Amino acid sequence: MKCENCKAVADEYIECEILILLIDLILHKPKAYRHLFYNMLTRKTTNFKGVLWMSTLGSLLLDAYRILVFSRSEGEWSFSMSFTSIAWSCRKMLMDIFFGNFMFLCTLLLGTRILLNASAGVSGYKDILLSILVSSYFKIFLIATMVWEFPSSSIFIIDIFVLSSNAVALKAL
Repeated sequence: MKCENCKAVADEYIECEILILLIDLILHKPKAYRHLFYNMLTRKTTNFKGVLWMSTLGSLLLDAYRILVFSRSEGEWSFSMSFTSIAWSCRKMLMDIFFGNFMFLCTLLLGTRILLNASAGVSGYKDILLSILVSSYFKIFLIATMVWEFPSSSIFIIDIFVLSSNAVALKAL
């Protein structure tokens, strides 16, 4: 599609398949993120709340698995644990997940408000939250660690990819 004013291509991803968009998202291209957020995940075309809740649930589950891998590599889990120690470990893990993600999102929202010097409304915060959750798609590579054995240091590499993807998504937003 071409712009009526300047006759330049407005969004080349409209004519592309979804696989090309996914490859460009992996390559951290800001145009791909802009197309995803402004043309595919709009409030009019998608179930915005459903996408928000599903991506939140998926992100929290993958974070739980990441913490489980770290605790398993440190030797906290063993077969001779009692029910109370297992319940205590699960409670500790869930608190770490919720508190860690809450602090990350609060810091992110406060930082974007201060750095951008703009007072975004509630819809702005929902858009930022959705962009962070959707751009954390690299967490899906944690599923590969369930199938193949990887060193626990590979999780740090996945975290770096997630943070860099979040930065590109916020820049595009």
